[in-house]
Amino acid sequence: MADYLQAVFLGILQGLTEFLPISSSAHLRIFPELFGWGDAGAAFTAVIQIGTELAVLIYFRKDIWRIARAWVLSLFKPEYRGALDARMGWFIIIGSLPIVILGILLKDVIEEHFRNLWLIGCTLIVLGIVLGIADRVGRTDKVIKQMTLRDAALMGGAQALALVPGVSRSGATLSMGRFLGYDREAATRFAFLLAIPAVVGAGVFELKEIGNVGQAHAGEADYGWGPTITATVVSFVVGYAAIAWLLRYVSTKSYTPFVVYRVLLGGGVLALLAAGVLTA
Repeated sequence: MADYLQAVFLGILQGLTEFLPISSSAHLRIFPELFGWGDAGAAFTAVIQIGTELAVLIYFRKDIWRIARAWVLSLFKPEYRGALDARMGWFIIIGSLPIVILGILLKDVIEEHFRNLWLIGCTLIVLGIVLGIADRVGRTDKVIKQMTLRDAALMGGAQALALVPGVSRSGATLSMGRFLGYDREAATRFAFLLAIPAVVGAGVFELKEIGNVGQAHAGEADYGWGPTITATVVSFVVGYAAIAWLLRYVSTKSYTPFVVYRVLLGGGVLALLAAGVLTA
């Protein structure tokens, strides 16, 4: 029963933090450790993110269908190749390559060394400051229809930094988008579309690790299928309930509150580590 209660909490945490530039994976690493539950593990984290990404798929279903249809048609009909939706399909594919390639190549490092709380505390602070700078100095004269292959590749490269918990997939992509001159709405829209292949792919890739009782890394909780499915369902429900407001907020408001929160959370983690309350 305790595992299921923990799973419900972690599902709620995932649903609330996935769409904000504060790193859901950092929260899923920090809070279980703070409560003495142990590290939830990279596999558990990746799989329950499928829940929130399913919320994105449903929320953006019309956009995704339109993009997919235009992209497929562009392969056979030249008149579709210059359309925004067809180009967007290519942008999402190209932008997804960095995180897919690095995720596979660095799998062992991600599951062990990248989950160190000293590293996570530092990345929360540093990337939070980067987000704040990007939001202040970035131009706001580009809209989504001005997206280029170069910009998509750069935003995809930024997204790959989120393989380190604490970076934030949306935060890194939004920062690059703002540095490239895109307004908040355009940067946010592309960030969420770009995340779909990466998150779903990572979750499916890690499914095989769930339920391998006794195979967890040292210090990790050994969640089985039941708690993992529970957390995934909860993250979907909470994420879907919150997504409209959260996306609208991130698209139109200053990122300053998130910057402040990241710095405070990162500083708190480092202080607790130094005091011996948390173990890295």
